[in-house]
Amino acid sequence: MITATKLDNGVRLITERVEHMHTVSIGVWVANGARHETAEVNGVAHFIEHLLFKGTKKRSARRISLEMDSMGGILNAFTGHEYVCYYAKVLSGFLPRATELLSDIFLESTFPADELERERNVILQEIKMRDDSPDEFIHDQFHKNFWDGSSLGRSILGSEETIRGLSRDQIIEYMRKRYIPEEVIISAAGNVRHEELLALLRDSFGAIRPGDGATPADAGLSFAGNKINRNNRDMEQMLICLGSRGLPQGDPERYQLYILSTILGGGMSSRLFQEIREKRGLAYSVYSYVNSHADSGALVIHAGTDREKCIETVKIALDELRRLKVEPIQDDEFDSAREQLKGKLLMSLESSESLMTRLAKNEMYLGRNQPIDEMIKAFDAVKPAEIMNLANRLFDGSSLLLELAGKTDGLEIDVAQLKL
Repeated sequence: MITATKLDNGVRLITERVEHMHTVSIGVWVANGARHETAEVNGVAHFIEHLLFKGTKKRSARRISLEMDSMGGILNAFTGHEYVCYYAKVLSGFLPRATELLSDIFLESTFPADELERERNVILQEIKMRDDSPDEFIHDQFHKNFWDGSSLGRSILGSEETIRGLSRDQIIEYMRKRYIPEEVIISAAGNVRHEELLALLRDSFGAIRPGDGATPADAGLSFAGNKINRNNRDMEQMLICLGSRGLPQGDPERYQLYILSTILGGGMSSRLFQEIREKRGLAYSVYSYVNSHADSGALVIHAGTDREKCIETVKIALDELRRLKVEPIQDDEFDSAREQLKGKLLMSLESSESLMTRLAKNEMYLGRNQPIDEMIKAFDAVKPAEIMNLANRLFDGSSLLLELAGKTDGLEIDVAQLKL
């Protein structure tokens, strides 16, 4: 029940009807994130995301909040490195009201000067909160340093300097250049009828004038060479992010990589969890994850441990990466990881918000809808030997980054120890 329509100006509408659901999630997505910014205006995409909730020609910021609360729904937004999304989740009967509200926010925001300055201060506090949160800080630093020299490495929030320096004119001009119909995808999932939603959106979104073509982002250059970054902080724990080259979003071998990451650190039965937490008691939290973009990616291991156990924990993580290169994966471990991924995928179908996100990302990264059955078959087609082949290609020892946060002074670890 997936239907797609492309308006004359280039805006794409994609819906998935699930009749038994009580809710509908609708999102307006723009191919616009931190990697599309210049260094001088870093953080502007996220700033705009905040400002679109601060008043339109007919609604104040408070009125926007009151209207969504009166529907018992959710109105929110988020910014990534390659996109921004404004979304609402409501009971299906409120879809016309929610759509009109979302359209008004997206198309008619006025950026009041007083609200802009208040929100500037809010974002400055958000930056400080990120930097004061060790977990958020170290992942942000890893992303920055892994893609060093590329716009893909820029912080989504920006810096205090860039946020303080952004003028209202710069913000409006950036939005004019990036928020063009060719870059807009509207996705909706749940108890929704495509033609009814199209009728609600056609006039407003169809009136957006085509742009001159958004400036493309530069290439996401993967980190070259091994490196250790020490972030000296007065903390009880030492936080570790160890990462290597991964795969882009649409890479044909992404299924192999998802299974590899699940075996490595995807749950309580994973190798890292069992070895680092269960057998040795070195960490409370330890896991791995895949971080993929349109043209680049990383596989990242994260753990928090005592300072004196940091080097031991890093060595175990490196050992587990080596094992994936040289030791055949047993069928029971492989099957368990694959079924775990398939189960999570199928359970995500019960959420209209997850379905809405999936529709947009498929369009953005694949240029088409990818049926669930196709994904299940792709997972089922993976062979254990392919995991080992992929590990040997990705973990070749040329792109390891170790990011440390904690009391790093005097820690005896150097790049020579980052060997695979």
